[in-house]
Amino acid sequence: QVQLVESGGGLVQPGGSLRLSCAASGSIGSIYDMGWYRQAPGKQRELVAAVTSGGSANYADSVKGRFTISRDNAKNTVDLQMNSLKPEDTAVYYCNARHVILRTRSYWGQGTQVTVSS
Repeated sequence: QVQLVESGGGLVQPGGSLRLSCAASGSIGSIYDMGWYRQAPGKQRELVAAVTSGGSANYADSVKGRFTISRDNAKNTVDLQMNSLKPEDTAVYYCNARHVILRTRSYWGQGTQVTVSS
């Protein structure tokens, strides 16, 4: 069982930056791929960025060049650095952990609100 707790959300002006952090209760080590998802009102949850257990990252086209995902297996954390934020980035952001072999073994955090507005 893995429990995930997100932090770092808030209100920021367009063009600003925020850093989200996800802390895992258990060891994520090399057995979980990690990702950040977001869900805006009235929209489906979508993948923002993901990093494999091996450290390979991929991003949604809408955030490429602006967001950076990173993981620290020793600290059991996954961060999302968000720069040049736009109003359309406004959403609840969720952290996800998915077992690298048992793909149905997936855990979610409770979410953190990010609001980009002037």
